[in-house]
Amino acid sequence: MIQRKHLLATTVAALLVATTAWSYLVPAPARAAPNVTFQTLKGQKIALQSLRGRPVLVNFWATTCAICMEEMPHLIELYKEFNPAGFEIIGVAMSYDPPNQVLELTEATQLPYDISLDLDSAIATAFDDVQLTPSSFLIDPEGKIVLNKLGALDLAALRHQIQSYL
Repeated sequence: MIQRKHLLATTVAALLVATTAWSYLVPAPARAAPNVTFQTLKGQKIALQSLRGRPVLVNFWATTCAICMEEMPHLIELYKEFNPAGFEIIGVAMSYDPPNQVLELTEATQLPYDISLDLDSAIATAFDDVQLTPSSFLIDPEGKIVLNKLGALDLAALRHQIQSYL
């Protein structure tokens, strides 16, 4: 009887682990990006729908996020390389990030792409309720989310994916 319970518990645990692993390893089908409008630090409003026809990376970050800071020079490099062909990046500063810190950092690093403050978390909520940084979403030219990544980006794979849309 005890062996049977142990076998059942082990089987259930293995199925749970396999199901969880499957959900992380198998990419979700592409879905439409939310209809949001970004308010940039420069006061410009950018409707995500207005960027249709080109690939867009929406990158949620924070000034206190070490991975975000390590990733930023690589995003700048990608932007400079692919923006002339139509690629866009919109950085979204999290609601808990003090706006003055965001402004100081973007000026100090001379970020070439647009940064939006998400003061009320509306944009984070629209993008699957983003809570952790970095969280990145690659949107294809048709307006579909084709990559949803929590944590550091695989920059070589991202570069290849961006090139495929240009």
